[in-house]
Amino acid sequence: PRCPSCVLSSSLEWSVSNLVTMLRTCALLSMTAVCGAFMTPSFMPRSSMPLSASSVVSGATLGGAAVAGSRRNRPSIVNLNAMASKTKDPKFALLFDCDGVIVLTEELHRLAYNGAFKEFELTTDGKAVDWDVAYYDILQNTVGGGKPKMKWHFNNKSGWPASKMGGVPTSDEDKDALVDSLQDTKTEIYKKLVTEVATARPGVLEMLDAVLDRPDIAAGICSAATRGGFDQVVNSVVGKDRLDSLDVVMAGDDVPRKKPDPIIYQLAGEKVGLAPEKCVVVEDSLVGLRAAKGAGMRCIITYTESTKDCDFYAEGADAVVEDFSKITLDDVFKPLFEGETDILKAFKDAPKAAAK
Repeated sequence: PRCPSCVLSSSLEWSVSNLVTMLRTCALLSMTAVCGAFMTPSFMPRSSMPLSASSVVSGATLGGAAVAGSRRNRPSIVNLNAMASKTKDPKFALLFDCDGVIVLTEELHRLAYNGAFKEFELTTDGKAVDWDVAYYDILQNTVGGGKPKMKWHFNNKSGWPASKMGGVPTSDEDKDALVDSLQDTKTEIYKKLVTEVATARPGVLEMLDAVLDRPDIAAGICSAATRGGFDQVVNSVVGKDRLDSLDVVMAGDDVPRKKPDPIIYQLAGEKVGLAPEKCVVVEDSLVGLRAAKGAGMRCIITYTESTKDCDFYAEGADAVVEDFSKITLDDVFKPLFEGETDILKAFKDAPKAAAK
């Protein structure tokens, strides 16, 4: 017979062992509940990176080791990426920027900013705030996104303005409130302008239709624009049928950092389940090019009047062309399917250094 102390000791060991087991089980179930959306096969990236871009956005590692940030602060891209990609087992992906690539909207943006500045009676040193064409060309090739543009301008160029909201804001809270109000007004002006005058750039809708007809190439739109203005452009110009068929549709609000940060393209690559070298991005500016190359992807530049003099090749562009009017989808992807690395050899502009 066992003594009472032995029985008690054995019981305690059994209880502690089972308690540890139960705690481990509960922890596993909790992590599964939190991270389940990220563990589906359609969402899991094919790369072997220990931390994915999606885990950085959501605050969770794919293995469930850490979850950070409140629900309120988690960007909506988490929900977007939980949706399955429509293209099954694509070999490559074509990802478009929106403003300047699908539609020539930069002048509309400039007019909308100035309209908002006028509406809020913005002044610095007694002078009305107004962005002319030459300055906006510089600004759009320096900073991505509307609010970052305004903050960069006020912080680095003009100083913070007085407005009908009051004197010059001094606290971060007041500065954010002014920029938020300006952005809301600018978006409404911009949406009206888009409805009235926006049209697609030559060849871009044909390129979209061609890629949507291919079962082996995924397609998406990744814009730095705020959701309100972005939705107006793509709904008016791209159309609902095309949008519903795309694998990825993301605006600047869907990610924590705007271009030139590469996270929007990193997330798009994960969404379609492709390594960066299998993705081709179409951009029109240095800001977008830096985002694409930062994500490790190929990048085609379709330049605009305001970006035509930029030396895109110096920053890694794979091809620089005027537009897609004379280029087919096969011109872009046939070399890649055949194992080549150089794309659009017969179409791309020569590097500026070689042209001099």
